[in-house]
Amino acid sequence: MSDLHDRARAAGLVCDWQDAKGNDQRVSDEALEAILACLDPDVGEETFVSGDVGDPIALPSGWHAASATLTLESGETVSVTLRDRDGRVELHERFEPGYHALQQGTRRLTVAVAPPRCPAPPPGRHWGSAVQIPSLREGDGAYGDFASLGLAATTLGHAGAAALAISPVHALFPADASRLSPYAPSSRTFRNAWLAPAGEPVVEADALIDWSMAAPDRMRDLRLAYDRLSDDDRARFAAWRAAQGERLQAHAVFDALHSYFHARLGTSGWRDWPEAYHDPAGETVGRFVSEHEDAVAFHAFTQWQADRGLAAAAGAARDAGMAIGLIADLAIGVAGDGADGWSRPQDLLTGLSIGAPPDPLGPDGQNWGITALSPFALRRQDFAPFIRTLRAIFAHAGGVRIDHALGLGRLWVVPDGRPADQGAYLTMPFDHMLRILKIEAHRANDGRGAIVIGEDLGTVPPGFRDTMAGAGMLGMRVLPFERDEDGAFLPPEGWSAQAIAMTATHDIATVAGWWNGRDLEWRARIADTAVSDEQRDERVTDRSRLWDAIGNGALPEAAEPVVDAAVAAVASTPCPLAIVPVEDLLGLTEQPNLPGTIDEHPNWRRRLPDRLETAFADPTVAARLATLNAR
Repeated sequence: MSDLHDRARAAGLVCDWQDAKGNDQRVSDEALEAILACLDPDVGEETFVSGDVGDPIALPSGWHAASATLTLESGETVSVTLRDRDGRVELHERFEPGYHALQQGTRRLTVAVAPPRCPAPPPGRHWGSAVQIPSLREGDGAYGDFASLGLAATTLGHAGAAALAISPVHALFPADASRLSPYAPSSRTFRNAWLAPAGEPVVEADALIDWSMAAPDRMRDLRLAYDRLSDDDRARFAAWRAAQGERLQAHAVFDALHSYFHARLGTSGWRDWPEAYHDPAGETVGRFVSEHEDAVAFHAFTQWQADRGLAAAAGAARDAGMAIGLIADLAIGVAGDGADGWSRPQDLLTGLSIGAPPDPLGPDGQNWGITALSPFALRRQDFAPFIRTLRAIFAHAGGVRIDHALGLGRLWVVPDGRPADQGAYLTMPFDHMLRILKIEAHRANDGRGAIVIGEDLGTVPPGFRDTMAGAGMLGMRVLPFERDEDGAFLPPEGWSAQAIAMTATHDIATVAGWWNGRDLEWRARIADTAVSDEQRDERVTDRSRLWDAIGNGALPEAAEPVVDAAVAAVASTPCPLAIVPVEDLLGLTEQPNLPGTIDEHPNWRRRLPDRLETAFADPTVAARLATLNAR
């Protein structure tokens, strides 16, 4: 074994791995060298350990089988005796879940004690929907916002839904309307200011959102709302801003700088700013803050307004009788040139992007153009960046979906400027992160707890889903992907009870779109070609296979009966929760997002045809709702 491979493995890089077809692959030495050059694997002395309630917790070397002091999160201090078992020192006492401090002499450890499992879904079987917030017609703006979300939640709750899933509402780039993907945020600890309610005037809304007009208009309306704050509201905002502390201040400063330089130089991220502004603690940035205090305060206000709007929407969901409420979505990472990359670069993998290795759906691999939390930074900081991220996403949520949940265990990292197939898997501290996730999930939702859903689609390492199930995390089972080894669709009763059931996701065709081949047409149009006979024949075969699994009677030509059958199918599985995206409730053809595209498809721009209350009165839609409630 070479020194290079020794260093790579010591840093947590996986030199040998299996691809989607089960073939053995080895990372090139050149790729390993390039990745290692971006990593800082020195974490110093281990200061964080974790375990589950009632289980012994192994301690790092240097601790002795003797007495020690444990300060519980509550502030209570107790004396404990550490034990030696087979040469390993362990903490054996049983304590409540939380973050405790163990001290022996000059050594100190954070001890995270987790519940055995994430909170369970409410008893019984439930249904919910999923919406893209901007697509909502509730309200009178150019697109839907958190106020619209509250109205939609009320309608869905009264219709019988237990949950409403939303795409990420992380902070984007408020002055740059082109950066609208919710999965490439500026920060995961703050909100998307464009979704903050602003009491905007009535506008004539089109079928597609023109973000180049709508986003600046919303920021203008928020500025008017800020200028017109009453004295009482201004005092409430000031108190909230002070309570948020340095993190909010850094984010607001970034947004003020981003707006300033985007307007003057057309810059998109902080790397394009003049060099003197790259250091958040530098004299130049300090002078900018002094000279633009009002702009910084305004951007802090947009966060207050967004947080209040999201909290109100969550309250509306509960008041409408939803047993779960809002299910928030946690993106896997952030844009490196955003607020987190500027203010907290020490938390992130610098010089690396994350993505996916080559597979049948992406023969060249995928580079998502975002970065993620560094496993070494997490250890150096007792996982504080991960805890902050979870607390931000769990706030106001009755559930959380973790995008690409496999990223808790390993990330495909690619050096900046290199193709996606020149990457490698980087091991993450999965056991610690999973236990922290369980702690924070139980504390969420004002102590009521929140369910956790892990997006486990695609190539999944052996045993990963079993580990998820053991921790109480629900997987995702999506109708087009639930097939056996021969390609036949699984009958609904054969789906896993350890997952949620879905007709589709925002990244794939709607049921009607799939049945009509709309996804094939889009791909052909983008490739400037025609749908091939082979693709058409394969879809004809798959249509027949799907109908065999969920239908009754002759194969229909129209999509409407298939949508009805799909809704009935996911409602009939053993899954504790069925999620039917609103596009499938309404039988729509177009999907919200087409992965791998930027401008070729109107991603995140489509609006629903009508308000949900009006759409639900349609007999066809009402029948689907009745099916969900009955089953």
